[in-house]
Amino acid sequence: MRGMSNPVVPELSVSDWRKSIRFYCDILGFSIDYTRPEEGFAYLRLGQAELMIDQIGIGRDFDNGHLPGAYPFGRGVNLQIEVENVVAIAASLQAYEVPLMLPIEDKWYRVNEHETGNRQFVVADPDGYLLRFFEKLGVRPSESADMESPDGDGHLRSAESAQQ
Repeated sequence: MRGMSNPVVPELSVSDWRKSIRFYCDILGFSIDYTRPEEGFAYLRLGQAELMIDQIGIGRDFDNGHLPGAYPFGRGVNLQIEVENVVAIAASLQAYEVPLMLPIEDKWYRVNEHETGNRQFVVADPDGYLLRFFEKLGVRPSESADMESPDGDGHLRSAESAQQ
């Protein structure tokens, strides 16, 4: 048991923690650091990524409107998970006939004056949480450096205002 080593580790409320463990471990390749079966809880790991799953209705729940009410859970959020090989994970999903929400693509994102590349895909877990698996493709100069970027104080500035 290694326990938490990342400063932020999401905990997903799930409808069936055993079904979630099968999906995350048997199909996606996560390993179990530890479980608390009496709470329907598991701490999972894939490379440097860490994730907790907790079954709704067993142990402690955060109610008052914070529990997912209907499928899909986690609306508006997708978890980005860095892996060594997205193709291998996508092949495992295909073998288990799990559809991808977004097929494998190479996508470049502007980060200030550069672009960083990801080979990525998105899949929904059994409760509908969106998982974006990616591997790094590298960094290249940006084709469009005239966009807004943060100044030294973390405020947005446009390329035009930076030249003044």
